[in-house]
Amino acid sequence: MDVRLTAEQQQLRDAATKLADDLGPGSVQALEDSERIMRLDKQIAATGWRSLRSDGASGVEVAIVAEEFGRGLVDAPFLGPVLADELARHVGGDTATIAYGDHAVDARGYRRALVLRDTTVSAVDIGDVRTGADLTRVNADLHGAAVPVGEVSADVAGRWLALALAATSADLVGAARGAHALACDYAKIREQYGKPIGSYQAVAHLLAESLALIEGSVSVLRHAAWAVDELAPGDAIRAARIAKIYCARAAQTVCETAIQVHGGIGNTWECLAHVFLRRALTSTELWPVKLEEIDIGLS
Repeated sequence: MDVRLTAEQQQLRDAATKLADDLGPGSVQALEDSERIMRLDKQIAATGWRSLRSDGASGVEVAIVAEEFGRGLVDAPFLGPVLADELARHVGGDTATIAYGDHAVDARGYRRALVLRDTTVSAVDIGDVRTGADLTRVNADLHGAAVPVGEVSADVAGRWLALALAATSADLVGAARGAHALACDYAKIREQYGKPIGSYQAVAHLLAESLALIEGSVSVLRHAAWAVDELAPGDAIRAARIAKIYCARAAQTVCETAIQVHGGIGNTWECLAHVFLRRALTSTELWPVKLEEIDIGLS
């Protein structure tokens, strides 16, 4: 595989980066800014990124947007709708988000969620909003019984699972990158004994170790996202499971390190570091992977 992004993919990444930087929450207080969220939601809707797969986009391109949205803590629906779109393009139906377990993911603005069980795609109504740890995504309870809307092949179901794992891994990589950038910026301006704390080895080594984890995560994620379309479904799922475990562990470590670098302020509500950690932990719990599901002996 060629890990380099094409010119079009780089343009997609630049556009997602700009949107996240311009309209993503720059502070914990901005999470309550309904006007900003409305503008963000409209911008994402205008891009058509929630239907990337229907428009012929690859798993790599879905991961590119998911990563940048995770980095910018984008708090408008993307992950749920783009995964629902992957199912809807095979079975038809109106716009929807995705359901996982007993709740709908990224539910704000949606009345219906799709769920895949084996090869059966079902639709279920969305009920009350559910309060969770993630401050950037609105989940909701499911209301009523699931109604089958179509069947997909085993290959399609396998590739969908690989895409779900790759997309959540991308969100984890993005959260890790955002938390690391936040910690680096703080280490440059926070002074102790007349010097920026980033000049001290204890802090510099923590940040360097985080960067190494992020670089490893990017590599394993790129392979998993590429595998969604290029490998057999079984191999794609295996690559995505490896990525999910690696990226989940790395993201949690990087986000916790960011809190540690911030010192006392890192444990306050006003510090944005805990929002990255919350997002990483909840993304880890979406389609989680156990070591027993991988046969290469990761520890």
